[in-house]
Amino acid sequence: MSGQQGESDGNGGGLGGGLARRSLRVRLVLFVSVTLVVVCTAMALTTVLVQRVHLLGDLDRRVTDAAERSQGGLQRRTGDATDLGFLNERGQPTGTLAARFADGEIIAAEVVTEDGRQRVLTTAQRAALKGITPDGTLHTRTVPGLGTYRVTALGGDGVPVLAGLPMADVQRVIDRLVVVEGVIAAVGLAAAACASTVVIRRLLRPLGRVAATAADVSRVPLDRGEVAALGRVADRDTDPGTETGQVGAALNRLIDHVEASLAERRRTEQRMRRFLADAGHELRTPLASIAGYAEYMNGGGRRGDGGERTIEPELAWHRVSAQSARMTDLVEDLLLLARLDEGRPLRFAEVNLATLVAEAVWDAQAAGGRHDWRLALRLDGPVSLVADASRLHQVVANLLANARVHTPAGTRITVTVESAGAPGDPRWVIRVRDDGPGIPPELLPTIFERFTRADVSRSRTPGQEGGSGLGLAIAAAITEAHGGRIEVASEPGRTEFSVTLPTRM
Repeated sequence: MSGQQGESDGNGGGLGGGLARRSLRVRLVLFVSVTLVVVCTAMALTTVLVQRVHLLGDLDRRVTDAAERSQGGLQRRTGDATDLGFLNERGQPTGTLAARFADGEIIAAEVVTEDGRQRVLTTAQRAALKGITPDGTLHTRTVPGLGTYRVTALGGDGVPVLAGLPMADVQRVIDRLVVVEGVIAAVGLAAAACASTVVIRRLLRPLGRVAATAADVSRVPLDRGEVAALGRVADRDTDPGTETGQVGAALNRLIDHVEASLAERRRTEQRMRRFLADAGHELRTPLASIAGYAEYMNGGGRRGDGGERTIEPELAWHRVSAQSARMTDLVEDLLLLARLDEGRPLRFAEVNLATLVAEAVWDAQAAGGRHDWRLALRLDGPVSLVADASRLHQVVANLLANARVHTPAGTRITVTVESAGAPGDPRWVIRVRDDGPGIPPELLPTIFERFTRADVSRSRTPGQEGGSGLGLAIAAAITEAHGGRIEVASEPGRTEFSVTLPTRM
């Protein structure tokens, strides 16, 4: 049973799959044609049935009238019980059949021939009329040699008599009606199929163009190399008022999304390559220093003319420790950026922003005493927000270190904390402003990207302090993790970084 059921399901699936594999154009034409066939067949059957009922009703009326006339004619005649002479009267059509009863049995039966004479029915023909009672009920009987008849018998107070008329004329009319309707239906269906094929082909032509565009895009190698501009569906096939236009417009939006994603992927790959190169360079410099000093301490370093060491071992070891610390800081910064990129949660708690910023300014003043440090708290009351205190302190410290490193001695650096935002959406703003030389305009668009430095040559000027180019990137990442934003505006004599933070996440 299970095997038979599986085979049946497979056959059914094959039939449905065969139709499903046909094109939409073919399926629409088939659907329209089948629908028209069903409608035409229903109309033809209805017409034939209605016409048949009408013709049979008319025939039944004439049969009843013939029986009544026959019964009346017998009442006026003086013949015996087998007298059917009323068939000779005018108005009796060819094929009229009449019979007389006696004790329920037919004792005389005749039919009007084509030459107007009367012919007695044979025994077999009379047998076809047996069982008809004179109660006025209409019957359909097939009389051998004469065809199908519609007959009735009347009794009552009069002389019992049977009368019948042939159904050949009715059948001929029905047959002709069927033929005529069949021809009309066939011609109409053929014309409708041709017209629907042309119309559907024309209506689906835009869909074909959309499919061709999709096919062209699918053949473009998107997994490698530079991708040229992808094709688009023409404007005439993107009318939102039509289903095909909606598909075309949706395909164009999809292609736009694909192009934007590819462009972003290329930018991401370029940033990643640059990031890896910069990270490698930043790590290579301290590693080379450590390797050199280690070789020196192992006895392979440079010596003076007298064979003595040019650098004391203690100083070499101090430089190794300094370069190790530099590498550690760089790796920690990279790990922090990676954790922020992965969306790892921060340690949020209630933080007093004024205290946090003031401590950061004091630390910066201790590290850069040759700058003029100013702190302005433009607040009406306590400043508290939910944040990661250590990370937020790192944001402020990085901004202050950036201002200190890239401005000359004597530069005024002003740090301001103030409130902003709507009454229902309070926010705090930290501003770090200096009156130094400013940031080069070409550097502003990428100022918060990783390894972005003013000394784009990657080399360090001897005796000049420089960072790895991760400080502002870390500040931006931490600010975004807090649901805030960081912005910069710079011109010669004025550079301002602003950090906007919500009071609660």
